Amino acid sequence: MNALIKSAKIIDSNSPYNGKTVDILIEKGIIQQIGKSIKNDKNYKEITFKNLHVSAGWMDMRVNFCDPGHEYKEDLTTGLRAAALGGFTEVVTMPDTNPVTDSKAGIEYLINKAKGNIVTLYPTGSLSHQCEGQEIAEMYDMHTKGAVAFTDNKKSITNPSLLNRALLYNQSFGGLVMNFPNDELLYHKGQMNEGVVSTQLGLKGIPALAEELMVSRDIYLAEYCNARLHLTNISTKKSVELIAAAKKKGLKITADTNSHNLLLNETELTDFNTNYKVLPPFRTKEDINALIKGLKDGVIDVICSDHTPEDIENKQCEFDHAAFGIINLQTSFAVCLTALNGKLELEDIITKLTTNPRKLLQIKQAEIKEGANANITLFNPTAKITLTKDGIVSKSKNTPFIGKELTGRVYGVINNNQLFISK
Repeated sequence: MNALIKSAKIIDSNSPYNGKTVDILIEKGIIQQIGKSIKNDKNYKEITFKNLHVSAGWMDMRVNFCDPGHEYKEDLTTGLRAAALGGFTEVVTMPDTNPVTDSKAGIEYLINKAKGNIVTLYPTGSLSHQCEGQEIAEMYDMHTKGAVAFTDNKKSITNPSLLNRALLYNQSFGGLVMNFPNDELLYHKGQMNEGVVSTQLGLKGIPALAEELMVSRDIYLAEYCNARLHLTNISTKKSVELIAAAKKKGLKITADTNSHNLLLNETELTDFNTNYKVLPPFRTKEDINALIKGLKDGVIDVICSDHTPEDIENKQCEFDHAAFGIINLQTSFAVCLTALNGKLELEDIITKLTTNPRKLLQIKQAEIKEGANANITLFNPTAKITLTKDGIVSKSKNTPFIGKELTGRVYGVINNNQLFISK
């Protein structure tokens, strides 16, 4: 892949060209030259866009591609295309497929099936066998085949003994444990955030305490084991405070939040639209402000899409029976930029999508420098976009963002010696 990117502003805290507007010459997938007014002597494809910005390729640490087992919701082909349209050059898949990705064969299947795509796929392995929360899965075997972390996704590890053993075991090979803090007994059949709005709507609430109690427990276990632990899907003010205290104490705790939890709050559910039913639920405006402050202060390390496709049957039904989750790969950047505009510097937002997730997962950093492999996202941080149903490439259409104006347009991605430009 040969190309010449013209007049692009680089947003990359790791690059010596950060904040500068330059041309970037790419030959055979390698950045050969960065500078002003580079001549196109070899008549390569020129990439020019209005207000063009480039950064290291974005990574999404939380996607569900439903393959194997539920490909009618999403498969690797449509999922990876949605990732490219959303500006992501690397994605991390969750393991609770059918069958569950709890063996080295499952890891190999995903890596081999995604091979050759412009978007690189990194699978996680299940922490417990079959994601049942009873016995530790074959984590070391999966690690040797390419699993980048271990989690049971939205099936929280409620057994403290199991999490304790997993934390200790992963230290022997440098693995990372990820847990979604959500106490099952407190959450029990909840539908939305517990509070005034849930009471008004007559819906069973999911208390903030369900998350916060498990955050507290997990932090204690990580301290006891002196182990790394990543807390995922953080959504409440108290959780941010607990994680901040743990980090101040020097514990090896990291965290992520979802882009839609930064923009939408519990009041969106007043018309019982099941496309607003997510887990963790949309919380209060106070919680959102705390999440944004947590991102700004470095308490929350990563922003994710939590892309969760669901078919019509699981969404077009009574609210109590509807499945949790929305698709968000194509919109995640615009959603978080809309939420964080004027509250977080663009460079800091990009760091949460590039440097931090790769650092946590011990994946080689993508760099914009001469001689590096071109792993680049091209975007315009001020352009307005409106998602249409016809523009969705995922097999599932469960999103609340159709018809809503958002800020932040992705022009394309470059990775694995390939170029993708969105129309």
